[in-house]
Amino acid sequence: MFKRLSAEFLGTFVLVFGGCGSAVLAAGFPDLGIGFAGVSLAFGLTVLAMIYAVGNVSGGHFNPAVTLGLAIANRFEWSDLVPYWVAQVIGGFAAAGVLYLVASGQPGWTPGGFASNGFGPNSPGGFNLLSALVIEVVLTAIFIIVILGATQRGAPAGFAAIAIGLTLTLIHLVSIPVTNTSVNPARSTAVVLFAQNGALGQLWLFWVAPLVGAALGAVIWDQALEND
Repeated sequence: MFKRLSAEFLGTFVLVFGGCGSAVLAAGFPDLGIGFAGVSLAFGLTVLAMIYAVGNVSGGHFNPAVTLGLAIANRFEWSDLVPYWVAQVIGGFAAAGVLYLVASGQPGWTPGGFASNGFGPNSPGGFNLLSALVIEVVLTAIFIIVILGATQRGAPAGFAAIAIGLTLTLIHLVSIPVTNTSVNPARSTAVVLFAQNGALGQLWLFWVAPLVGAALGAVIWDQALEND
């Protein structure tokens, strides 16, 4: 179990450091900013890379919603759910702390939103709570369906990480303007204590919506799509 939890810690660390780091350090950098598209690709690439790196150790979840979805779909032991969640959240916090140390080394830098998720005034596009709730539920459900399909018995071997990484990229391309994209409670929790925009008060949505979406995706897969 220690190795599995270490893999989840490391994978979530890289996801948060790479994905949120691209948003904090590179998205709006003068003249060379990577923008929304670059941040979307960064999140997808980190997941793809870490699934190949440590997925054979822990399953490559790096996300409490993914762990829940796999448990509901009978692909993961319920008894291991909370330990995985703890490892994921701690890994995310560690990455956010390192990212803060790096980012704060720039003269005049302030955390601002620090890649946090939000709705209303904390939404990049000013979208309201209902918009944020709907898009986070729907996109997390889609993410879980892709994960379950790409990893089912009979799926093309060795390509699951690519499908999952590209799907996460697509999810970010769609939803960064709405919520700054969560679909991952550990990612949302990791940065919230460093943000200076009141994101902590909205964090509940970025646990509730991804977990509901994960459950929905797992049920849809189990009842309507699974190849028995």
